[in-house]
Amino acid sequence: MLFLALETSCDETAAAVFTDEPRVLANVVASQTEKHLPFGGVVPEIAARAHLQNILPVIEEALTRAGVTLNQIDAIAVHHTPGLVGALLIGVSAAKMLSLALDKPLLAVNHVASHIYACRLAAGRDIFPCVGLVVSGGHTALFQCPSPLKMNLLGGTRDDAAGEAFDKVGAILGLGFPGGPALEREASIGNPTAYNFPRSFLHDDRIEFSFSGLKTAVLYTIHGKGVSKGPTPQPGPLRSDVAASFQQAVIDVLVAKSHLAIRQTGLRRLAVGGGVTANKKLRSALEEMTTRYGIELFIPPMNLCTDNAAMAALAVEKWRLGEFAALDLDAEPNWLE
Repeated sequence: MLFLALETSCDETAAAVFTDEPRVLANVVASQTEKHLPFGGVVPEIAARAHLQNILPVIEEALTRAGVTLNQIDAIAVHHTPGLVGALLIGVSAAKMLSLALDKPLLAVNHVASHIYACRLAAGRDIFPCVGLVVSGGHTALFQCPSPLKMNLLGGTRDDAAGEAFDKVGAILGLGFPGGPALEREASIGNPTAYNFPRSFLHDDRIEFSFSGLKTAVLYTIHGKGVSKGPTPQPGPLRSDVAASFQQAVIDVLVAKSHLAIRQTGLRRLAVGGGVTANKKLRSALEEMTTRYGIELFIPPMNLCTDNAAMAALAVEKWRLGEFAALDLDAEPNWLE
C-alpha cells in the first residue's frame, strides 16, 4: 500500500509518500518563512495563498523522490484539523480532488495526534499506551494516549502556547521571526539563572500551563514595569540572559508537568512532538528527567518535529480500521478529536 499525505495546517506546505508499514519514502516541506518575515508572524491570508502556489509542486516533488507515480498511490491522507482554516482548506481541497480523480479512499488526520505519532514513526515500533506531550506554536498540551487514535486530554495551556511565547519573546528581544530558533541561539550564550521569571502552576497538582505572565515578565524586564513598548535591546548580557532565563522557565514547567502526568497516569512512556521539541535544551532536560525516573522517552528527529506530512502516517492506523472520510470533509480550525 502506498499513501500520499498532505499538510497545510499553518505555514508549511508539505507532502509525503509512505507505505503501510509505515515506512516513509519521501517527505517534502516548502517553507513560507521568508514570506512572513516582514510581518513578524504568520499572516493567515498570505499562508493560504502560498499553499495554493506550493501544493502541486510539493506533491510532484514527493512523488519524484519516492520514485512512484500518482496512479500507484492507493490512498490519500490529509491533516484537516486543527489549524488556520484558510490554510487547511487548501490541503483538504487538494486531497479531496485527488481522491475523487483517482478513485482512491480519503483519510482525515488530526494534526496534533500526528505529532505524537511522529514518535511511533521514528521508533519503528509500537509506543502505545503512553503520555503524549505536544509543544508547538499553537498547542501546549498533555494527553493520555491508550492507542494511536485515542488521545484523552489531561491538560493544556489557558493562554499562550509555548511556541507562541517563544515567538513573542523573540520579538520583544528584537531577534526576528521565527522567534524560537533565534531565541534558542541567543540563550546559548546567556545565564539561565540571571532572572527568576515566573513558572506558572509549577508546584500545582493540576496539569495546566500558562505562559502569558512569563511573557509579560520579560516585557517589563526589558522596558520597565508597566511599560509595554520601548527600544529594542542591543546584543549583550541583558538580551542573552533574559533569553536564557525565559527559555529555562518554559523548560522547567514543561518537564515538571510531563513528570506529573506520568505519575498521575501510571504510564512509563513519554512521547513528545511539535516544533518546540526541536529545542536542544528541552530535549536534554526531558532525557535527564526520564532517565532519572526510569521512563521510556520517545522524541522524533528534528525533521519530524516541525510541521510535515510524514507524520500523517497516522492515516495507516485509520486505514487498517476502515475509518475513511467522505468527500464532504471540511477543514476544521479547532480541536475535534
